[in-house]
Amino acid sequence: MWWKPKVWMFVILCSVGLSMQCWAEPFSLVGEEGVATLFVDESDATVVHKSAAMLASDVAAISGHKLSLASHFSPVPHTAIIAGTLGQSALIDSLIEQGDIDPSSIQGQWERYQIWLKPVAILGDKPALVVVGSDRRGTAYGLLSLSRQMGVSPWEWWADVTPATQYPLSVDVKTSASSSPDVKYRGIFLNDEDWGLQIWAAKNYEPETGDIGPKTYARVFELLLRLRANTIWPAMHKTTTPFYAIPENKQVADDYGIVVGTSHAEPMLSNINGEWDKDAMGQYRYDTNAGAVKQFFSNRIRETKYFESIYTVAMRGEHDSPMIMRDSSMADQVALLDKVITDQRKLLSSITGEDVDSIPQAFVPYKEVLTYYQNGLEVPDDITLMWTDDNYGYLRQLSNPEEQKRSGGAGIYYHTSYWGRPHDYLWLNSTNPILMWQEITKAWDLHAREQWILNVGDIKPHEYNTELFMDIAWQRDQFNSADDVYSQMAGYFARDLSAGASDKLVAIFKQYFHLVYQRRPEFMAWSHVEPVSLPQPGELTQTHYGDEVSALITRWLALIKEVETLQPQIDKTRKDAFYQLAYYPIVAAGNMSLKWLYHYKNVFAAAQGRGDADWYAEQMNSSYQTIRDITRYYNTELAGGKWQHIMSASPRNLPVFDMPSSAQPHREQKQAVGFVLEGFDMPANSHITNSHARTLPVFNRFTRNPRFIDIYLNGSEARKWSISPQQPWIKLSKTQGRLSQTHPHERVWVDIDWGKVPEGEALKEPPLGHDHQLIPPSFKVPGKLIFTTEDFQSDISLNVFNPDLPELKSFDGYVEDLGYVVLDAANFQRQKNGENRRWQKVGNLGYSGSVMKAVPVTADLESADLLSLEGPALEYDFYTFNQGMAEISVNVVPTHPMYEERGVRVAVVVDDNNPEILDFRTQGRSETWKQNVLKNHATGSIQQLIDKPGKHTLTIYMVDSGVLVDSILIDLGGKKASYALPAATVNKALENL
Repeated sequence: MWWKPKVWMFVILCSVGLSMQCWAEPFSLVGEEGVATLFVDESDATVVHKSAAMLASDVAAISGHKLSLASHFSPVPHTAIIAGTLGQSALIDSLIEQGDIDPSSIQGQWERYQIWLKPVAILGDKPALVVVGSDRRGTAYGLLSLSRQMGVSPWEWWADVTPATQYPLSVDVKTSASSSPDVKYRGIFLNDEDWGLQIWAAKNYEPETGDIGPKTYARVFELLLRLRANTIWPAMHKTTTPFYAIPENKQVADDYGIVVGTSHAEPMLSNINGEWDKDAMGQYRYDTNAGAVKQFFSNRIRETKYFESIYTVAMRGEHDSPMIMRDSSMADQVALLDKVITDQRKLLSSITGEDVDSIPQAFVPYKEVLTYYQNGLEVPDDITLMWTDDNYGYLRQLSNPEEQKRSGGAGIYYHTSYWGRPHDYLWLNSTNPILMWQEITKAWDLHAREQWILNVGDIKPHEYNTELFMDIAWQRDQFNSADDVYSQMAGYFARDLSAGASDKLVAIFKQYFHLVYQRRPEFMAWSHVEPVSLPQPGELTQTHYGDEVSALITRWLALIKEVETLQPQIDKTRKDAFYQLAYYPIVAAGNMSLKWLYHYKNVFAAAQGRGDADWYAEQMNSSYQTIRDITRYYNTELAGGKWQHIMSASPRNLPVFDMPSSAQPHREQKQAVGFVLEGFDMPANSHITNSHARTLPVFNRFTRNPRFIDIYLNGSEARKWSISPQQPWIKLSKTQGRLSQTHPHERVWVDIDWGKVPEGEALKEPPLGHDHQLIPPSFKVPGKLIFTTEDFQSDISLNVFNPDLPELKSFDGYVEDLGYVVLDAANFQRQKNGENRRWQKVGNLGYSGSVMKAVPVTADLESADLLSLEGPALEYDFYTFNQGMAEISVNVVPTHPMYEERGVRVAVVVDDNNPEILDFRTQGRSETWKQNVLKNHATGSIQQLIDKPGKHTLTIYMVDSGVLVDSILIDLGGKKASYALPAATVNKALENL
């Protein structure tokens, strides 16, 4: 048994340092000897009783046996759990008086708990697990930590993560004390609930209320407790009854120990959208109707003064709009908002009878309110500054060194769901967790630690990012790198879906987040909102760089296949959870992207007069139908219909969710089989195409990129085709095939056997080809393919750039390809660090897969001479075959300055040119900002001279901390239009290859 001598030593050692982490010992909850008794004093806080009931329910779900519940000490047949809050539990007081426990180390602390394993005399020396909280939530977290030990997911109800059955049931616990959470107030904002949560609650879960009411909020608050969160910003759209209009809501929040706050648009806990009656109260404006507005605020303060709340100060207009006021100067506007805050604080103090600086308050500098703050609005020192992101995951501003000294501290309001311009993303969780981690970690480093709120929309399907956000807020030092984030993700999937499939799921979601980082599924129509626009052609190239559209189709199809293959391997008890947490997000996002990718293929093929255009239209329709089918299943069959109405596949019914139009070929083709070469947008055998369209882009010995030929069917009859290389060093992915209505096209990849191709010879004339001007007129090896069908035969020319350049045989750098060089920032040749500043690699972020971050974010700027060239630097070696003025484009993650006095700057130089500063800072909601957040990258360009062919060095110097550099393009005139950059042009001809 656990109380044998070695365990007594364990208890003694753990009692020496109550916060030390000791080894865990098993504690029996259910076994052959009986069931544990759970003691909670009847006078303790309601949230403690709620948490005890949740724990008892978890034990029953796992073991099939219910814990015995008691409020007074009595003999127990097995083991005991004694839980209580300091100062609120007679049970705990008696243990302290008897000297059984000493909780002095947590007394007066915020949300801490302490656990002891020891026999208790009053229970006949039966084994007891004592849980003591420094406050009511501390006790609740302590009790629910036992559920975590049993493997119960926070999503056990919200994602149907059925606990695995165990009998007997025990938990491994330690005599230890928790630390206070790193962020004081941690919670979620229910927002944009119109298409999911509200209609689900009204029609399915809580029809008796017909809205999001106390029954729904109770479930939300259970989730928050399991996530170790403590704050709610309630749903506030006009479609939802305001939170305080249903009196039971605030009581349920208090019963679960949840602090209520409100958003930037809801001052003083007041829902302007639903509660301001313009007919009775007049206009909602402070310059002409301050009396009515103050009365409105006063009523809410009186209603909430006995509840735990955070009051948002200042004021905006109705419907999340700027504050209405007379035309006036910025100084007048700032003065009016200053008066609003002053009056609000007077109301708080007079109505509550408390010192105003002891009442939790928040100021949210969102949109135009940030402009007022930047123009001199003084916010009292005790109010928490709640910094916001730009709605797309990039924090707009954080506390400067002076603001970090404020007694009210700072916090953040962050989005993983958003309604607004330039485009909504309300449907799926498409925020890269590494981006969120690095942004909120930056906030922590700059002392935003008082309150973190995450806009989770409808909660579903934001399960993973919600838990990650709360875990970081709970104990930030467990997340020091991107690897820590994915370790947490592995644990999440192992706990909730399958330990055996966890690594595979992490790999799948790494790919998923990389894809949706480049373009969220909701952005795939290249349309906009406010005002809503029709779909646009988009920027993805189908002509160059291996065809971006086809490459994305291939990746999405492979990812969908992976999750579909994994689905049958999941235990039947977790099938519903797998559908919600893995299957639906991947398959839905994939098919939304595929729908539009096939649309672009259809339009492109039709413009070329290709007969396979209809096939792409069929695939587009199939993807659209798949989304409808899986969403119908989610709503009507999943978990027996539990989630009816929760999932909309078309929030706000925006054009991106519609079935795209399809195009028909409008050029008559003479041949039954046609073909198109990479680099051209017209068929090679079209009657209007010249001979250049039958020449593939030049093959480069050093970059070794293959080229493609697309073969397609015109007409309804099946046809055969073949391609014959005329040189032994030409490699084809396929040399012959058959096209039919079900297989109307084939892509053939052309590559070179670099061990067999002869060295190039100097040519008097450059070879035919649209890119010949960017390849030196020498060292080229010509080749030929013969394309044959039943109707015709055609030559296809190719040229191989294959010089014998000894200096490149050991050159571990980047090499020009067709007039451009692409560098991946994380793959540098040399790095120079400063005394206190350096470049740090961040994995799984950016287009290239890793970025280089200027750290630490707390570092001061270097000397005023930003171009002293003494700061931390990254150096990249590259080789060109051309010379001239080049455009240097640096791509970065589109973050904002950490505070107003900073920029988002780097300095760039090639060789001995003069270094130039690039600043990626944007202003407000400019067109540049819109494009940056839609693409999740920002680009800045300078001109630098490449004075001669040969080796060169590009250097990036750190100027501002926090900058995240992704990739660099050196364009000597050959770069063609594309959405992303081509793959890095690394030298693949090193001797060791």
